[in-house]
Amino acid sequence: MSDETQQPVFQIQRVYLKDLSLEQPNSPAIFLEQEAPSIEVALDVGATPLAEGIFESTVTITVTAKVKDKVAFLVEGKQAGIFEARNIPAEQLDPLLGIGCPNIVYPYLRANIADVITRAGFPPVHLAEINFEVFYQQRLQAMAEAAAAAPAEGADGATTH
Repeated sequence: MSDETQQPVFQIQRVYLKDLSLEQPNSPAIFLEQEAPSIEVALDVGATPLAEGIFESTVTITVTAKVKDKVAFLVEGKQAGIFEARNIPAEQLDPLLGIGCPNIVYPYLRANIADVITRAGFPPVHLAEINFEVFYQQRLQAMAEAAAAAPAEGADGATTH
């Protein structure tokens, strides 16, 4: 039976917390501050093939809270999932790994981040929903722009004049 006649397969094998760190460099003094902290959030996603038809998808979030110029806390979490994706056309596989898998993994990471911030003694930070399709499209556009700028370099990496 050839791959063309086989049904597509997409299954979650496992979802797990891959990495989690908390830093509170200015505790306990930061707890005495009356001002509400400013919150910055950074996001990254990735996908790695593990075996034929098996992929690891990761979502990494870094939350930094500052009061004035002092860091109240910095939390970084990486949530991952192992997914089976077989007999899926190549043009559909990349969006599946870049949009579908992060949509499955992110709610777990969101809960873990909120939990660790609360356990650190701070009011909970509830991360917003993320439209991974928009994030995926932005990454594709950034890669296309980087590729368009690359022809200015020669094959040996030296800039041509």
